[in-house]
Amino acid sequence: MIERRQIEFLFGSLTEELASIEHERWSHWQRYMHSMGVKQADGSLTIPAELVQRWDRQASTAYSELSVEEKETDREQVVRYLPLILGALESRGQNTSIPEEAAGGKAAESAK
Repeated sequence: MIERRQIEFLFGSLTEELASIEHERWSHWQRYMHSMGVKQADGSLTIPAELVQRWDRQASTAYSELSVEEKETDREQVVRYLPLILGALESRGQNTSIPEEAAGGKAAESAK
């Protein structure tokens, strides 16, 4: 079994790749939001009141209380992250050794 410190190191090493996926997810949402609004002459965007009400309700609702359809859209977003996480676990899980610095070993002590 992989130790917690190994998992922490693994996920720490994935930060940039995960951030890239998150940025793409956010960009997709922004494009969608902008497509639903009306661009004003001054460049601002007006979002229809019914969308604001719906998004406010969703934002203030616990995941467990969302509709089946709303939960599914959240799941669709999570699926974007799974290939990276699974690939990392497969490739790094076979080699459970981690750099001594991450393990808090001598190299980490000498760097202090």
